[in-house]
Amino acid sequence: MLNWEFSFLIDPLTVLFLFIIITISIPVIIYSLGYLSGKYSRRKIIVGQLLTLAFIVSMLLVVSVRNTLTFLVCWEMMTLMSYFLVMFEAENEKSIKAATIYIVMSHVGAAFIAAGIFLLHRYTGSFDLLVLRSAVLPAGSGDLLFFFFLIGFGIKAGIVPLHLWLPYAHPRAPSHISALMSGVMIKVAIYGLLRFVFFALGIQALWWGGVVVLLACLTCLVGIIYALIDNDLKTVLAYSSIENIGIIMLGLGAAMIFVPLGQPALASLALVAALYHLINHAAFKSLLFLGAGSVYRSAGTKNLEKLGGLINKLPWTSAFFLVGALAIAALPPLNGFISEWLTLRVFFLGALAAPAGLKVIFGLCVATLALTGGLTAACMVRAFGMTFLARTRSAKAEQAKEGPLTMLLGMGLLVILLIGLALGAAPIVDLLAKVAASTAGLPVQTFTLNHYIVSLPGASLSPLLIAATIFGALVLTVAAAYLFFGRPRRVIVPTWDCGYYQLTPRQECSATGFSKPFRIAFSFFLQPSRSTQKIKDSHYHVRSLTYESETAKIFRDFFYLPFIGGLFLTARGMKRFQAGSIQIYLAYILIVVLVLLFFAGRF
Repeated sequence: MLNWEFSFLIDPLTVLFLFIIITISIPVIIYSLGYLSGKYSRRKIIVGQLLTLAFIVSMLLVVSVRNTLTFLVCWEMMTLMSYFLVMFEAENEKSIKAATIYIVMSHVGAAFIAAGIFLLHRYTGSFDLLVLRSAVLPAGSGDLLFFFFLIGFGIKAGIVPLHLWLPYAHPRAPSHISALMSGVMIKVAIYGLLRFVFFALGIQALWWGGVVVLLACLTCLVGIIYALIDNDLKTVLAYSSIENIGIIMLGLGAAMIFVPLGQPALASLALVAALYHLINHAAFKSLLFLGAGSVYRSAGTKNLEKLGGLINKLPWTSAFFLVGALAIAALPPLNGFISEWLTLRVFFLGALAAPAGLKVIFGLCVATLALTGGLTAACMVRAFGMTFLARTRSAKAEQAKEGPLTMLLGMGLLVILLIGLALGAAPIVDLLAKVAASTAGLPVQTFTLNHYIVSLPGASLSPLLIAATIFGALVLTVAAAYLFFGRPRRVIVPTWDCGYYQLTPRQECSATGFSKPFRIAFSFFLQPSRSTQKIKDSHYHVRSLTYESETAKIFRDFFYLPFIGGLFLTARGMKRFQAGSIQIYLAYILIVVLVLLFFAGRF
C-alpha cells in the first residue's frame, strides 16, 4: 500500500534552495514583463506567465516536500511545465524538436529516479525521507541505488554523457525561461543528489566519489570546448552551464571521497565549495541568459557572426553582460573566483591527506579546473567581443536599441546579487558549512572568518582585501593619469587599416575565426570538417565563395544515434508480433500475467 502524504521537510538544505529559487525568480519575472511585451499576443503572454509561475511553484515544491512519492509527482510537474515553456514558440520546428528531446530524456531520468524511490520503499517500507535516513539498508543495495539516482538526476543536471537535451532545450526556450532552467532547474537536480545520496543513503563507498569526480572532469571539458566553438550566443551559454555543473560535481565528488577517508573537515569544505558555486552559477548564468535575451530581442539574432557593435546601442545590457562574463570567468573580486578558488584548494589540500592512488585523481581534477578556467575566459572574451565590440555585421543589429525598463531592472538586480555574493563571502561560507553538516551528517566545521574565508593551511582568502586592492589600484592609476596628462580629450581619428581602403564589417575577426585555434587544438575530439563551394564568372574570377565548417557531436553521433537506430530496428522486428488476432493478443496477456506472478512469488 502506498503511503502518500503531502508534508514538508524544512531543513538548512531546503532553506538554501528555496532562497536560490525565489531570489533568481523575482528578477526573472520582472525581466519577462518587458521581454514578452510587444513580441507575443496578449493571450500567449498570459499563458506563458501562468506556465512560468507553475514552473517556479513546482521547483519550490520539489525542494521542500518530505514524502518521496510526492517528490516524484512534483518532479514530473516541473518537467512538464518546463517542456511546455521550451515549446512556447510551437510554430518553430526547432522548438518542437528541442522540446521532444527534452521530454524523452527527462522521462528516462524520471524512470531511474522512480526505480530508486520504489526500491528504497521496498527495503524500508516508507516514503518518508527522515525514515529513509535512519533506515538500515541491505548490504550492497546502496550501490544500485546510487547508480539509479546518479543517472536520474544526472540527466536533468546535464552531466556528460547525459547532457544531450540541454544544448537543444535551453537556447530554444524564451530567454527568461532559459535563465530559470539553466540558473535554477538544473540546480534542483543537484538538490536531488544531495537529498537522496548524501542525506538519505549516506556515502557508503569510496568509489562513488571517484566515479563522480571523473564524470565531473569530463563534463567540465566537454562543456567548455563546445561552448568555445558554437556561434549561437544562447547555445554557448548552454554549453557553459554544462561546464559549471561539472565544477559543482567536482565539489560533490570530493566530499564523497573525503567522507569514507575520515576527513570531515575536507568533506565539509568540498560541499561548501560546491554549494557556493551552485549559488554563484545560478546568479551569473541567469544574468547572462537575460543579457542574451536582450540582445536577441533588439538585434533579432543570436548568431555571433551577425552581431557586433552593440556596446553603443545597448550600453546597459553590455555593462550587465560584462559583469556576468567576468564573474563566470572567475576573475577576482567577483563571486565566481571565490567558489572556483575554494574548489581548487579542496583538491590541493586533499592531495596532502589522500592515499597515493587518489593523488593522481586529485591532480587530474586540478589540471581540469586550470584548463577549463583558461578556456572559460577565452569563451567569454569571444562571446562579449563578437556581440558588443567592433562594428555591427547585420542590418537588424544596426537598428538595435535597449529594451523596456523592466528588462534592465531585472538584470540590474542580478548584478547587485553578484556583488553581494562576492562581498559577503565570509558569512556565506559560515552558513554553507552548517548546510553541509546537516545534509551529509558531518560535525559542524567552524572555519575562522576574520579576514579569511578558510583557516585551513594554504586555504586563506580575503575577497574584501582583494576588492579593496584592485579598487585602490584603479583609483591611483586614474589619479596619476590626471596628474601627469591632465583631463582626457576625445579625439576621433581613422583606424589604421594596414593599407586597405574602407574596411567593412565582413573583414573583422569573426566568431568562427576566433575559435579556429581551439578547433585545431581539440581536433582529436571535435573532428572538424569543412567544405568550400566556388561560383565563378570565368576561369579566373570568383563571383561568390561558400565556406562551411562542421564539428562532430561525439556523444550524439557515436552513442545516442546508434542507440536510437537500434531501438527502431528492434521495434520493426517486433512488428511481427502484431498479427491482428485477438486470440494471440489474449495469449500475450496471459503469458505476461504468469511471468509477473512468478516474479511476485520470488520477490
